[in-house]
Amino acid sequence: MAAIRVLLADDHASVRDGLRALLDESPDIDVVDVAADGLETVRKVRELKPDLVVMDISMPHLGGIEATRRVLRDSPGTRVLILSQYDDADYVLDAVWAGASGYLLKRDAGAELADGIRDVHQWGGVLHPAAAKILMDAYLR
Repeated sequence: MAAIRVLLADDHASVRDGLRALLDESPDIDVVDVAADGLETVRKVRELKPDLVVMDISMPHLGGIEATRRVLRDSPGTRVLILSQYDDADYVLDAVWAGASGYLLKRDAGAELADGIRDVHQWGGVLHPAAAKILMDAYLR
């Protein structure tokens, strides 16, 4: 089976480097490139057609929510997994409505990111428990 081709998008170089080092330990995940902002992310997705983008929400030039919309418009076969520090309802709902296939929190990235990438790739989605509760509460309203 071919490795899952991933683009990492985050405006902090230390976060990108840490995530890349973490994912380099997983032989079934290939980080094909990184991007520092939303516009660069959209451009690199057009060029590279990764299987999945790990996307930060808060980035310069174009935020992660709008970048998600553009990525999915330009490359329908690419999925987006939001990796954010925010567990606020507005961010979670906006990400899902933009078409993100998953939402994980940075504080748990070490334990959950590689499995989250695999879940999105194989099953189509993954949610941090806090994000799942937000979606359930919104649905029940």
